[in-house]
Amino acid sequence: MADSSRLISRLRSRVLPESQRRTLEEVAEDLELRRGDTRSKQSAYWTMLTLSGLIATAGVLNDSTATVIGAMIIAPLSTPIMGIAVGVVQRRRNGSVPFVFFGCLLVIVLGVLFSVVLPGSYNLLANNQISSRTSPGLLDLIAALATGLAGAVALARRDVGAVLPGVAIAISLVPPLAVVGVCAGRGSWLLALGATLLFLSNLLALALSGMLMFTALGYATETAQALPHAPRRVRLMLTLLVSAVTLPLVANTGITYLTAIWTERVQTAATAWVRQVPGAEVTSVSVTERTIRVNVRTPSDLPPVDSLLADLNGQIPNGIPVVVESTRGRQVEAGTVGGG
Repeated sequence: MADSSRLISRLRSRVLPESQRRTLEEVAEDLELRRGDTRSKQSAYWTMLTLSGLIATAGVLNDSTATVIGAMIIAPLSTPIMGIAVGVVQRRRNGSVPFVFFGCLLVIVLGVLFSVVLPGSYNLLANNQISSRTSPGLLDLIAALATGLAGAVALARRDVGAVLPGVAIAISLVPPLAVVGVCAGRGSWLLALGATLLFLSNLLALALSGMLMFTALGYATETAQALPHAPRRVRLMLTLLVSAVTLPLVANTGITYLTAIWTERVQTAATAWVRQVPGAEVTSVSVTERTIRVNVRTPSDLPPVDSLLADLNGQIPNGIPVVVESTRGRQVEAGTVGGG
């Protein structure tokens, strides 16, 4: 026990040297919007959050990565989220939760308003900024946990504050909310749910990792004697929420992995199939709306599609529809695998 305590103390001193250590009060002062000059803090928070929401939504709809990154840099939403972590460590309520809740609602409403002016033919899934945020996986959660740890260390040290903009870019908070609003405004509730899952996983991972890091850095011991009865149910609740979010992320990661395998198998089978036509080639294979689409560049008619379905039998699950599109303007509903 003594050896483990010494090891933890040594690691803590390396991560947070005493000469660079900020006090718990200093960290709380930066993160709590109801402490100090509250009017200035809250005015800056709502102003910058509104602007970041507008920029993020515009960047998402324009499919502009640079614009979205700009919105992430100025977005202040991580401040009250890390304030929640500090509140748990200090074992007191600090008013951070309402700022997170109403801040999220503000960005979603902005997304809904933007969606109203979109043309009826706008394809949400054709936009990479939207499609990439509606199908989160386990790696997104891992990245969010690591980002929370980095953010907590940056806040605790006096000499690494310059890394905070990088932390803001790494954690995706405002863009997923903008996607939720846009998709909800278009009535695409399944896509909105996917973006909501991404945001919740990032929020919970940020709060949990921040709480763990602040505790590991020794801030919890500063309030332990004054408040000996720690609300363990808060920590347990956060852990359970992260676990609940992790399950669908793991499932979605598995689905994505299987889809990649099936797409590769279809690519191989379709490439062999089009060899019957000299000069023909498969340009792409994609999965949209539970349908496999094979795009073929061919100088003449397509080979019989029955042979393609026969080749795919046993390679991918039965019942999946296959559609073949050629550069000659022909679209063939090949049928379903295993169903003829």
